[in-house]
Amino acid sequence: MLNQKQPVMTKEEFLRIAGTRYDELQALNKLDNFYDYEKGFVSIWQSLGRSVLEKNIGELPNDKRKKKPHDPGSGDNK
Repeated sequence: MLNQKQPVMTKEEFLRIAGTRYDELQALNKLDNFYDYEKGFVSIWQSLGRSVLEKNIGELPNDKRKKKPHDPGSGDNK
C-alpha cells in the first residue's frame, strides 16, 4: 500500500480536473483524420492521468528512472 501523505482525491476533485479537459476532448471531433485525433487524445489523457496520479500520491519526479529512497521505518514490510 502506498504511503499516504495527503488525502486521496475525492470524486468531486476528479470531476473538476477531468472537466477542465472536456473542451479539448470535444475539439478533437473537428479533426478530419484519425492520426491527429488519436495523437491529441493520447496527449490529453496522459496529461489528465498525470494530474490524477499527482493528486493521489504527490508530485512525480521529472526523471522517470529516479526513485525515492526506501524508508525502512515506514512499517510497510510487504
